[in-house]
Parts: sequence; structure tokens; C-alpha cells
Amino acid sequence: MDYNILIGGAAGQGMDSVTNVLNKVLQRSGYHVYTTADYLSRVRGGHNFFQIRFADHEIHSHRRDLDLIFAFNEETLEKHLPRLKEGGLSFSDSSIKGYPDTKKFDFVDKAKDLGNQRVFTSMGLAVILRYVGLDTKIAEEVIRESLREDLVDMNIEALRFGYDLMDNDSPVTHTESSRILIDGNQAIGLGAVAAGCKFYCGYPMTPSSGILGFMEAASKDFEIAVDQVEDEVAALNMALGASYAGVRAMTASSGGGFALMQEAMSLAGILESPIVVVDVQRPGPATGLPTYTEQADLRFLIHSGHGEFPKKVIAVRNAEDAFYQTVRAFDLAEKYQIPVILMSDQYLADSNVTTEPFDMKSIEINRYLADPKDYAAGTYQRYDITESGLSPRLLPGRAGENLVIVDSDEHNEMGRIEESAENRQKMVDKRYRKALPMTEELEEPWEMGTDDFDTLVVCWGSTYGVVKEAIEELNEEGKKIKALAFADVFPLPLETFKKYHEKAKNYVVVEQNHDGQFEGLIRQEALVKADHLITKYDGRSFYVEELKERLEEIL
Repeated sequence: MDYNILIGGAAGQGMDSVTNVLNKVLQRSGYHVYTTADYLSRVRGGHNFFQIRFADHEIHSHRRDLDLIFAFNEETLEKHLPRLKEGGLSFSDSSIKGYPDTKKFDFVDKAKDLGNQRVFTSMGLAVILRYVGLDTKIAEEVIRESLREDLVDMNIEALRFGYDLMDNDSPVTHTESSRILIDGNQAIGLGAVAAGCKFYCGYPMTPSSGILGFMEAASKDFEIAVDQVEDEVAALNMALGASYAGVRAMTASSGGGFALMQEAMSLAGILESPIVVVDVQRPGPATGLPTYTEQADLRFLIHSGHGEFPKKVIAVRNAEDAFYQTVRAFDLAEKYQIPVILMSDQYLADSNVTTEPFDMKSIEINRYLADPKDYAAGTYQRYDITESGLSPRLLPGRAGENLVIVDSDEHNEMGRIEESAENRQKMVDKRYRKALPMTEELEEPWEMGTDDFDTLVVCWGSTYGVVKEAIEELNEEGKKIKALAFADVFPLPLETFKKYHEKAKNYVVVEQNHDGQFEGLIRQEALVKADHLITKYDGRSFYVEELKERLEEIL
């Protein structure tokens, strides 16, 4: 079983509500779910749609070809009927005229009889359930949990009415599953909670706002200070203040907001204050496409902050990876006293997926703090010159009889301003010595495909899922492809890449930007040029079928 369903209409019509209920029904029924959102930057009107793919086997991406369309308006049919598979079903309310092959139901008239026109969405949900062979039991449970008490009965009645409109003599069985349903932003937020983050601040900016919402919801239960600040300049500066005071801190934004953080990024570098910053990418320049996806901030993030200082950039690959990489980011930030940047994007942030529960017991929190007892009064040096480049870190107010002095000007070992040439060189060298042991903790890319290959495909970040499914299908058709999916993008681990590149006759890079920024980074570091570059930069992510076609053109 592998179904791909589209629910489309105008913003404000209630598509998100029916999608959320359907997601929960499918998850509780034991299916693997992958749901994506395509929405315009407006509160009302326009064309929005959700794609809900579910299967009885593991899935990693959304697909182009549709089994079922629930159209809230005529535009949905106009845009998406060409994608409907032969034998698939499209349906809508009878008020939508034309499209004779689309099944029409008197949803709205019946909903008015029930006392609320908006309950027609529950009728459409029921048609979907009947079509795929699921009953209404779990849906009724979800409705009771999700809606106000005065809306429950009429929605359940609407659900049962819609269910009787369709015939299906092939019911499917429910299975027990422990899988959770989560999106990319929630996974990052949960990773921060698990890592012991105690301060989060940010300014709402699509598509990163979900992290702020998640952290606010978690704040009371986990004793996290959460602040919605006036802008992104304040966000990173406040987070750095919290870090200096001694707590693990994080902020997040999208490219435009991250641009405003550049002076504070540089401040983090010279203060050697550990901090985690999340960039949930969207297409630029400037406002660009606020609610769509792209991978075009890579060079910007690597070179973020004026001047030179070590940093780390990690591009998360899926929701599970987002959780564990966030935990890892906090650990690396404190271990090496550096800013760690997590890269996500709108596609990953807004995709709801099922995944196995995260292993909370495997998480260890090490603060890497020095012991105040080791320093007599007046002897502590925040920027002590050490062989490793790592200076002892004490917390202000917990440093015994010592002060913890930091400064944005170049400073000496005590943290006091010093402008001598000799001191400047010593401090730059000290900061960069920290970067050497970091390279020993690089994570090599995930491997996919076959070891008997002639083509090497490289991707990074959220393109992992679509690349995985595309090459698996191509290999089943007789192709010979190996693929690598990178998360650590700066510094860049190259051992695995070099091993497989030597064997490959074709070397292909897949990414969602115009310039091929990751291909350029590999070329810079490994001195090899890709034979083929597959890019997409229209604001939408690759479909599996689309990527297969473009790989087949090359092969």
C-alpha cells in the first residue's frame, strides 16, 4: 500500500484542519506518513495545498503522481488533475462546476443542515477514509480530542454522513505502532529541550516560527525562558548574554533574519561564547518567496560574521536527524566554545512525518566547565593561551573570587582590551587551534545505494529523502548508483567521498539552488569538479519522479 493524496483550496478554507486530523488517523493506524505543505504568504485566498503520502512501508519523501484529490475549489482541479493517476479519484462539493470526471457531493448543503458550513471538511475526510479502506473510529477519537465540545457532535455526524457516500469492500486493518508524528521545526525544538536548552529567543519569521512556537509551548514544563524579541539583532545578542551567564541558549530565523545577526555572530566568535543558531532557509534575495524552500544560504552561513573565527555548520537531513543534530550542536558549541549553525529549510520544517521515538536515554549533557576551586583569587584568565586553544570557562557569579571578563575588542588572556600586534596574533592563533580537534569529530555522510556502482550521487540536507527513494528505484531498474548525503558541511568531511569518487565513472551533485553551492564547496576542498549538476530553485522541492527523470537523462 502506498497512497498519495492532495487536499487543495484557498487559504482559510480549513484544509490544514482536515490534514491534521488525517495525519493523526494515519499515524495511529500504524502507517508511515509523509505530509508536505505548499502555501502562499497570505492569510486568505490564493492557492494552497497539502500532500499526504502514507504507506505500509518506510517512506522518505513526497511524490508527484496522485491517487486522490480533495478539491476545495476549482483552481485545485485545474492545477492538479493532470497529476492524477489513471484510476485515481478526484472529488469536490457539487457547487464546483465542470470537470465531469470529478465526483461531486452535496457537502456544503448538508453541512448547513447540520448548523455549520465548515463541517463539510469532515465529510471530505470521511470520503478519503472510505476510499483507502479505513473506518471512522480513530477519526472520531481525534475529533473529540481536537475540537471544542460544541463542535464535536456535528463533525462526527458529518464524518459518518460522508463515509456513507462511498463504497469500499476492501477494508484495511489497523496495526499498533510506536512511531511519533513530528515536523522538522518541532524536531529541532525537541532536540533543544533534550540538550538542556534553558533560554530561547527569536523574532517570528517564516518558516522558522514553528521553533519559537514549540519552545514557548515547552517552556513551563521544562523551565525554559522564552522571549519573542523586537528583531533578530536583539535575538542573537540576548542569546549570547544568556550563554555568558551560564545557560545553554539558542535562537532561530530565516535568511533575512540571519542577515541581521551578522555583527552578533562575529561577537560570538571573539567572545568564544557557545551558541546554537538555526537558519530555516527560504528563497531569497530579500523577501524572496517567504513560504517556500531553497538551499541557497550555504556560502552565506559559512562566511557569516565579519573577520575570521572558527564555526561549525550542520545541514539536517530529516526530522530524526534534526533532533539528534540539535543535541550534537549544543554539545559541540560548548566543547569548542564556538557558534554552531544548524541549516534546515521550509520543506523539512513544514513536513509532518512519522518516525521512531527518539532515544532520550542516549543523550548525555556535558557542560565542559572549569572548576572554580582550581583558581586562587585573581588568577583566572578567561582567554588563557593553551596548547589546544580551548581556554577554561567559568560562569560569572560562580567563579569563586575571580571575575569572568569578556570583551568585543581584541583582548588579552584576562579578557582586557589589548591592541598589540603580538597579542593579536596570539589570540587569532589560539582561536583557530580549537578548529583542529573539531575535524576529528566530523560525521561522514550517510551512504545509500549499491557498492557495485558506476555513478556517485552527492546531496546534502533535506534532499536526502528524495535522493534515497530515486536511486533505490533506479537501482531496482538495473542502474548502478551510490549516493552520499552530507550533514556536516563546514568543516567538510571528505574521507568517504574521496574513496567512492575514485571508483565512480559519473559524479553527480543534487541541490536546491542556482549556483551549485555545495558542489563548489567540494570542488574547493577536494579539487574535483562534478560531471553533472542537478539543481532546482523554483521554491519547490524535488519530486521523486522528477529527480529520477533528470538522473535518467544523465545516465
